[in-house]
Amino acid sequence: MAAPSIAMDSNHQHNYKLNKTEKKFLRKQIKAKHTLLRHEGIETVSYATQNLVVANGGLGNGVSRKQLLPVLEKCGLVDALLMPPNKPYSFARYKNTEESKRAYVTLNGKEIVDDLGQKIILYLNFVEKAQWKELGSQALPPGLMVIEEIISSEDEKMLLESVDWTEGTDNQNFQKSLKHRRVKHFGYEFHYESNNVDKDEPLPGGLPDICNSILEKWVKEGYIKHKPDQLTINQYEPGHGIPAHIDTHSAFEDEIVSLSLGSEIVMDFKHPDGVTVPVMLPRRSLLVMTGESRYLWTHGITPRKFDTVQASEDHKSGIITSDVGDLTLSKRGVRTSFTFRKVRQTPCNCSYPLVCDSQRKETPPSFPENDKEASQLEQEHVHQVYEEIARHFSSTRHSPWPRVVEFLKALPSGSTVADIGCGNGKYLGINKELYMIGCDRSQNLVDICREKHFQAFVCDALAVPVRSGSCDACISIAVIHHFATAERRAAALQELVRLLRPGGKALIYVWAMEQEYNKQKSKYLRGNRISQGKKEEINTDTSVQGLHMDQMPDMGNQDLASSVPSINDFQEGGCDSRKVTNSKLPIHTNRTAFHSQDVLVPWHLRGNPDKDKPVEPFGPAGSHDPSPVFHRYYHVFHEGELEAACQTLSNVSILQSYYDQGNWCVILQKI
Repeated sequence: MAAPSIAMDSNHQHNYKLNKTEKKFLRKQIKAKHTLLRHEGIETVSYATQNLVVANGGLGNGVSRKQLLPVLEKCGLVDALLMPPNKPYSFARYKNTEESKRAYVTLNGKEIVDDLGQKIILYLNFVEKAQWKELGSQALPPGLMVIEEIISSEDEKMLLESVDWTEGTDNQNFQKSLKHRRVKHFGYEFHYESNNVDKDEPLPGGLPDICNSILEKWVKEGYIKHKPDQLTINQYEPGHGIPAHIDTHSAFEDEIVSLSLGSEIVMDFKHPDGVTVPVMLPRRSLLVMTGESRYLWTHGITPRKFDTVQASEDHKSGIITSDVGDLTLSKRGVRTSFTFRKVRQTPCNCSYPLVCDSQRKETPPSFPENDKEASQLEQEHVHQVYEEIARHFSSTRHSPWPRVVEFLKALPSGSTVADIGCGNGKYLGINKELYMIGCDRSQNLVDICREKHFQAFVCDALAVPVRSGSCDACISIAVIHHFATAERRAAALQELVRLLRPGGKALIYVWAMEQEYNKQKSKYLRGNRISQGKKEEINTDTSVQGLHMDQMPDMGNQDLASSVPSINDFQEGGCDSRKVTNSKLPIHTNRTAFHSQDVLVPWHLRGNPDKDKPVEPFGPAGSHDPSPVFHRYYHVFHEGELEAACQTLSNVSILQSYYDQGNWCVILQKI
């Protein structure tokens, strides 16, 4: 199905009356153009060039190179087809402008079927050049090795047939509790609830005989150094994965090996500094992790039905490069992994103590008693956490909040506006008539802003490197509640005021203690699906579309004071969490009432299929299934607390104070 009329030049459109269908396609083509500019910084042009951007024709929405290229080639010779990883668009460069114009007219509005059998409509626009930022050359994580064709297809068949998935669940080797995959253990059972094994209770029978002979061969040929004594067999259907994790240091020795059977897979390895390396594990290959790759890098498999892989036939294993001219999709099949480990009998003394459970026993932090302790708490349970979860966090931040948008839209054209704690920059492009800058404590979130071509930099909200009095307006959305003492929260507010020129305004949002207010529950509490008597920890970011996780705290029914308290009430014990000095900070159960103002809120990294299972508090350490859980510190605000804090600031008047879906909000003006 095509709508060639929508691809006319503007002069022709003036002289041609579009029918209803053509108008619809034209609107969608224009929308695609605006979306590409706003979210990807791709600028289209109104005149014909050799280069086209093909919206909806990308690896990110299930269209493979093998599928798209023949469609494009019907209109002429395609010099290059660039398909960026995980993006819903691609770039096509034709031999000449005549052929690109033919594609523009013929393919706009064309319906194709993606690799999942879903119908997709293509929208094409001209671009000056097909640009994509290539990543630098990458190397495998130190200590990582992939050995292709480690076993024959006959041995593969024999191994797969040796696994009896039909035997009774009372068998000691069988574990039935994993929702998205079948699993069996041999030698020792791995307990997912504790991320460990019971070293005093080996399973009867040891490893299967068929594995013993293969392992002995691998030791003899030097592929592995020690013969393992524990085996976990997992079977994965297409679309399922495993969350990023590090196998528990105290549970297993250095060497961990995994044999891939039945289907290839792409496994992602991530260093703590944010570097991610996608590695292809071909069918019948052996992955060997030792040293840094075993102890420091997380490894995981993204749940999806297709992997982005190299298109060239000669590229089988190793790193998936960022060459957008050589990427396509590979459909996943049923994969069975045999993961072999050797159970550790002594504490781990590796060279990575910060991520080693043997060398660091982490306990819940206490409420800070001084500024130094508060700064340390914020570093560990705000700054470091956001660095770890930045990409996942950003993926949950789509819809701007209406009243924040209203504030920004009402500012005079040409105003200079600072977004302090800008996150992924979702407010930086709201009003094109403003000059907006953003800053955030997280380098990874600022990198996401820069990918969107926003002006953003890294800094602390207590010391913003911007000249005093230089901003017409500031916004602080879901930031102040991450400071751990009243003094630090007040200092962050004073820093906002310093940036404003006289007459300048600031909008401030913080989580509210009162999630039920004026007899109405917030969207956050209304999204609570937890039955009484059975509670589960879930991400506060995933259930209510359009709300930031940061602004969806869990509050319950509170007896609210009829009058607005003063700042002294909060600092001297009236509503102050300092009454819990020397006690451990409570871990909040998501989507339930807040019972303390100072809490740790869990964040479950994407990929955990069993969120109703108990999780180990405080870690990403361990062989994670359930997924890694991080805990962010929050001070949730009582009614009047934010307003009272603002009243202590010098040269400030409060223009408005209101409640907005589980948040306390203030608009103030510098006088």
